[in-house]
Amino acid sequence: MNNRTLLPLLWIICFWVITGCNSVTDGSKRGQPNIIFILADDMGYADLGVYGQLRIQTPNLDTLAAEGIRFTQHYAGSTVCAPSRGVLMTGNHTGKAYIKGNFAMQTEGNLPIPDTTVTVAELLQQAGYRTGMIGKWGLGGPGSVGGPNNQGFVYSYGYLDQRNAHEYYPPYVWENEQKVFLDNQNGQNEYTHDLFTQKALQFINEDSEQPFFLYLPYTIPHGKYQVPSDAPYGSRSWNQEEKNYAAMITRMDRDVGRILDLIKENDIDEETILFFASDNGPVDNAISRFFDSNGTLRGYKTDLLEGGIRVPLIVRWPGTIQEGLVSDHVSAFWDFLPTACDLAGIDIPTETDGISYLPELLGHEQPNHDYLYWEYFKYYFGWESGDAGPRNSFAQQAVRMGKWKGLRSNIQNNPAAPVQLYNLEKDLGENTDVAAQHPDIVEQIQKIFREAHHDTEFFQTERL
Repeated sequence: MNNRTLLPLLWIICFWVITGCNSVTDGSKRGQPNIIFILADDMGYADLGVYGQLRIQTPNLDTLAAEGIRFTQHYAGSTVCAPSRGVLMTGNHTGKAYIKGNFAMQTEGNLPIPDTTVTVAELLQQAGYRTGMIGKWGLGGPGSVGGPNNQGFVYSYGYLDQRNAHEYYPPYVWENEQKVFLDNQNGQNEYTHDLFTQKALQFINEDSEQPFFLYLPYTIPHGKYQVPSDAPYGSRSWNQEEKNYAAMITRMDRDVGRILDLIKENDIDEETILFFASDNGPVDNAISRFFDSNGTLRGYKTDLLEGGIRVPLIVRWPGTIQEGLVSDHVSAFWDFLPTACDLAGIDIPTETDGISYLPELLGHEQPNHDYLYWEYFKYYFGWESGDAGPRNSFAQQAVRMGKWKGLRSNIQNNPAAPVQLYNLEKDLGENTDVAAQHPDIVEQIQKIFREAHHDTEFFQTERL
């Protein structure tokens, strides 16, 4: 195991004798820990202090990392919202996933997850968990088979259509897929991020003997850059959007602190494992460049370069995860479902593309992926029925295989686009294409490109 301090051998042996290979019993009086997954929206790899941010204050998330484990090579499910969230919920990479790109329906909502899809929420609910989704869903509209209440969540609150999530003071949100009107018709009175935090605190605070799974996909710092106060940056010589962006992230950081405080107050700190990540890289604009949101990574949201898909992952579980660890284990969103199953002590579905990273969290020997695979379908906003062009087009493919990163881009205009190859150990910024020097590696990646892609009803391409 790289860059880690191994736990004493005796501790490991004792743990395995007590818990067995596929379940966890310490960390929760019930034998199943509470699981919280907090997801930021369009936040860059380097937007947190612990990942190198110098201008934005994130003391609670930095403390979260100091009290748990910080991953340096974790990847989102995709480079845009809907497919990334779909991967997180279903445990399948975008080659197999039904949703491979953003796809807005003409009625309110986005392309729904099929009813036959098994989500992590369904699995945890069947295992006895109380399940809640609070924030931005984007995987099916109200009343559809893909709505959160049809996909394993007993409680849901927030945006169902991700198009509406661009506005932080909307006229309404959805609670259990019923429309709830907000007091924003005559001014900006109800800020959805604050409402999400209130609902999350209420959900955690419910008196129940059940363990809970809370999925909290915040919309911060996705544009618009709206925030009730630009504190503590109001006096900076930055422009207003820069102040707002920083204030949004700091506000989210404050609320992560409030969640941690409540867990401690309720004496469930050691029974609760908390994950924090971002759904994809930052938007390519002046704001992300001002804050150097990607650090040394190249690319942004809508790219399968590292800057579009490499994201923070912090995991905290007091008394079980050793404090202050840094892991270079290569992992991705499709690993969360099997990890959650391991935590709950239930069987991992054979259909998943993921590998549980619970061993890495516990200091055990961690199995690795042979490769990670992504594909991205570009969505044409403004498309209408009858338009001559396609609604979506196959745009990019990428593979991470050990130190190698293979990428094909602009496929929609050049179906024979060549493979670009980068050695991430030497070239994290993906600046030097070495495909010509390694034809054998290129051939392996081309084979993965051909075999990993599967057409779905709305996302199709000729076989490569």
